[in-house]
Amino acid sequence: MSRAIKLAAIFAPFIAATSAWANEGEGVAPGATKLFDLGGGWAITNSMLTGWVVSALLVAVILWAVRRPQIMPTKRQAVFESMLEALRELFEPIIGKKAFPAAFPLLVTLFIFILIHNWMGLLPGVGTLGTEKIYPDGHHEFIPWIRPFNSDFNGTIALALVSFGAYLIIIFKYAGPKLILWDLFGNKADKNDTPGWLYPFLSLVFLVVGCIEVFSILIRPFTLSVRLFGNVFGGENLLHGTGFIFVFYFMELLVGLIQATVFTLLSSVYIGLICNHGDDHDHAHDDKHAPAADGHH
Repeated sequence: MSRAIKLAAIFAPFIAATSAWANEGEGVAPGATKLFDLGGGWAITNSMLTGWVVSALLVAVILWAVRRPQIMPTKRQAVFESMLEALRELFEPIIGKKAFPAAFPLLVTLFIFILIHNWMGLLPGVGTLGTEKIYPDGHHEFIPWIRPFNSDFNGTIALALVSFGAYLIIIFKYAGPKLILWDLFGNKADKNDTPGWLYPFLSLVFLVVGCIEVFSILIRPFTLSVRLFGNVFGGENLLHGTGFIFVFYFMELLVGLIQATVFTLLSSVYIGLICNHGDDHDHAHDDKHAPAADGHH
């Protein structure tokens, strides 16, 4: 009991200081702040500048990590190859072997880009270094120099539009318009097992469901971007509002990893829903024509 009292006495000042710091914390604005006004409605915001700088550093690090690849990999090459292999094992069963070579570079880029930008918001100085702007009416505004790229909705909607554009290109190239139309509007019921009077009615039902599916596809960029923006922006507000209490850093590290995984997994699922049909058909065709294990046909 006395030991617990001594420990409480030791840590009490630190707890009190942390609580006071948290009470002074404030949230952040949902929009990015303009750093340079270029005129004509064009401006460079703090999230844009942060995105460019971090992206340049990320490209430089990757080029340095994979320069002069060797048969016997170095430590940095082994780490990079292990990460790629883990992502391949995650995405290939979802996308299918046919479209995987085209989709994998996109998914790896999205995953690394989103993950690094999520985590860079936890670095010291992000959102806290800046200048104080004083308006003629005496109003003060703090302008941070650094803002996480994914905490700006313009950044997340750009990522979602890139993902959606690549999705359209891949499915039209590897699935084709005929399979896409059948997947959306085709009657999936087996005509031989369905009563004749019911089959036309099911065709109408699948047509209506297809129209709903088209609407859900069109809003995917919005849902992808809002999910990522909401979690990153919420985490940023949590850290600022609680005065950057250290325990929340561990939670935000996990949230950053989860959101990067969710974004890329959903992008791969959207592609696989259309392009993975071909693999199933090919496997079924091969199994049908393959000889039996005992040598009989």
